[in-house]
Amino acid sequence: MAVIEKRSLKRKVKQLGLLEHKFQDNVVVASMDKLLGWARSTSPWFFQFGLACCAIEMMATAASRYDLMRIGMIPRSSPRQADVMIVAGTVTMKMSLRVKKLYEQMADPKYVIAMGSCATSGGPYWQHGYHVLKGVDLVVPVDVYIPGCPPRPEALIEGLLKLQEKIQAERPLTKKTA
Repeated sequence: MAVIEKRSLKRKVKQLGLLEHKFQDNVVVASMDKLLGWARSTSPWFFQFGLACCAIEMMATAASRYDLMRIGMIPRSSPRQADVMIVAGTVTMKMSLRVKKLYEQMADPKYVIAMGSCATSGGPYWQHGYHVLKGVDLVVPVDVYIPGCPPRPEALIEGLLKLQEKIQAERPLTKKTA
């Protein structure tokens, strides 16, 4: 058994080539942009902004059966401590001013998820009422749309994973050309 382990170890050492014996254990070789993207994407704090029935599904997603903390999502009650705003439910014209104000209180970089058909397009209410906003994207920029009325917890988790992919793809240190 020791002979087999030595052979496999020799193969691994040959694969390293020039990097052989250059690094100690637990050294990560990657660009700083990738490391920052990984760190930012695996620990977003979300601001719960439940306005209607979609908020029940958001609470169910954070509960023990689905457990959002598994993917690094931590709920916050203050917009000043949050990275992600999840708008879940019907946004009225009167509430849109408050949504914008809370969005502006969030620190940069900030992301918005529109959860449910009411938050994305006004839902079934916008045709019969002048007071319903035809989508929260008219007030704040939305990064991820989650369809459904109300969307299942699995859909919210998929939307959060898509947001994590988007955050990981960003390059905060790379100089942007105009």
